[in-house]
Amino acid sequence: MAIAEVSIIPLGTKTPSVSEYVARTCRVLQEDKNIKYELTSMGTIIEGDLEEVLRVIKNMHEATFDEDIMRVVTTVKIDDRRDKTVSMKGKLESVLKKLER
Repeated sequence: MAIAEVSIIPLGTKTPSVSEYVARTCRVLQEDKNIKYELTSMGTIIEGDLEEVLRVIKNMHEATFDEDIMRVVTTVKIDDRRDKTVSMKGKLESVLKKLER
């Protein structure tokens, strides 16, 4: 199971707001039933099989382009642990437990 953090930034938008483009990428995630995701204020966390995660990130990247957007910068960070199963929830719970000490 892989966990990835992705940030997709369209360049050349008419306004400083990019929420319209973020919504496009979220629609890609909503349509994919094999992927778990969490939208954050600065990016999106995605959990799933590595091949599926990479496929959906590519689709998110492509969904950002339109007749006005000719350049998109996508940043991806991947945590692919092979010695045990990890999840977004599990990683967060691990940190929260340690904070309680």
